[in-house]
Amino acid sequence: MTKRGTVYLVGAGPGDPGLITVRAKRLIENADVIVYDRLIGDEILSMIPDGMKRIDVGKDAGNHPVPQGEIGEILLREAAEHKTIVRLKGGDPFVFGRGGEEAELLFDNGVPFEIVPGVTSSIAAPAYAGIPVTHRDFTSSLHIITGHGKNDTEVSIDYGALIRFGGTLVFMMSVATAPAIASGLITAGMDENTPAAIIENGTTAKQRNFTGTIKELPDIIRREGVKSPAVIVVGGVCALAQKLSWLSHRPLHGCRVLVTRPRDVARSFGESLRELGADVTYYPCIETQPLKFSLQLDGLDWAIFTSAAGVNAFFACLENAGYDARKLANISVAAVGDRTAAALKKYGICADFVPKIFDGKHLGAELTAAGHIKSGQNAALYRANIGGEDIVEILREAGVNLLDIPVYETVLTATEPDNLAGYDYITFTSASAVDGFAKANKRDGYLKIPAICIGEQTAVAASAAGFETIVADKADTGAMIEKLLEVWTCK
Repeated sequence: MTKRGTVYLVGAGPGDPGLITVRAKRLIENADVIVYDRLIGDEILSMIPDGMKRIDVGKDAGNHPVPQGEIGEILLREAAEHKTIVRLKGGDPFVFGRGGEEAELLFDNGVPFEIVPGVTSSIAAPAYAGIPVTHRDFTSSLHIITGHGKNDTEVSIDYGALIRFGGTLVFMMSVATAPAIASGLITAGMDENTPAAIIENGTTAKQRNFTGTIKELPDIIRREGVKSPAVIVVGGVCALAQKLSWLSHRPLHGCRVLVTRPRDVARSFGESLRELGADVTYYPCIETQPLKFSLQLDGLDWAIFTSAAGVNAFFACLENAGYDARKLANISVAAVGDRTAAALKKYGICADFVPKIFDGKHLGAELTAAGHIKSGQNAALYRANIGGEDIVEILREAGVNLLDIPVYETVLTATEPDNLAGYDYITFTSASAVDGFAKANKRDGYLKIPAICIGEQTAVAASAAGFETIVADKADTGAMIEKLLEVWTCK
């Protein structure tokens, strides 16, 4: 008997990457193959390790690039070839996600499977709009209905029964059928002034909420240009949205930000922006790659690091040589800023010196001015193969015997995208990211996006590329976020 892999039907949640379950994340990170739908956002897709096989079977209403039958064939084929297959679906796989059909197919073909529930948009989207789907003052029941039938047919709904139950009604996949739903409910006896709401792109930074009455709902959808994915909510609880809506109160709500950092270090920066309400798009323009180098630790008084990437490259080389952090026991360590110091701490090293202003020039100046590093001492500067010369000149002029050791290189990775219009700000954390962006994008329109820059050197590069620049007060990503909050609030 042929041994088959296990297919995990995994719910990815409604859109906010923070709502994915711990088990779902673990399966994504350890699968052999990911088969995913169109509603899976970039942030969740970024959890997939590089090199893992991924199959996009994305589809939307009326547009099926991969028919459901073929999706089933893909799952069977991959189960015959691999051990762990994750079928990643938006929301919950068993709430109008066709997970039941796929589970039946797997069972009928003897393929082991497991179900990993996800947070469903039928509850999460209203919650993010300030609408509790149950409330003792309004209703004690909830009814979830699809407005989209099998094979794109119109679904048959007993509107009279729904009205008699008297609970909150949530219609999924119903933008196109909203006029029929409103007409059906009113014809069956619902008061045309019953509160209703439609929530587009629920739980994401792109979420839009519109409230009114069931009679007004079709006009609202048409007037506001509401598109799928969206959920319709009908019932008295919708009246609470004005009081309980909280998403729009986030300080960066409505702000679209383009993040150009390397993907491996962009996530924490992006997550911080998302928590403040920003709509974040990752567009990595560079990536770092370690170089082969000699540690040269013998007789060293100081080891100096100008980036977290340099720290990681150094310790990778240290470990490959059979050593650990104890090799630095008699060596003082300097870090250019808090993020670099935090990277050192992960390896058990507390930086002996961090300048007040986080850049190479001030690192060198403050080290020498305060007498931390003295003439005649030996120091090694572990950094990128291309970097500013200020720190090198300052240390050598102070009489320091300096080894300038390139430990990683920056590679340009950006390709020209289809569309980068509509962003409010672009963020740059290095001059090389500016260079990567400029070389990949030849359209002058992009230069109208104000650039939030981590420091003066980055701002000089961005200005030379034609951007209007805004410089953070300190050279770290936390200060960049503070500056973004400042300028967005003043808009």
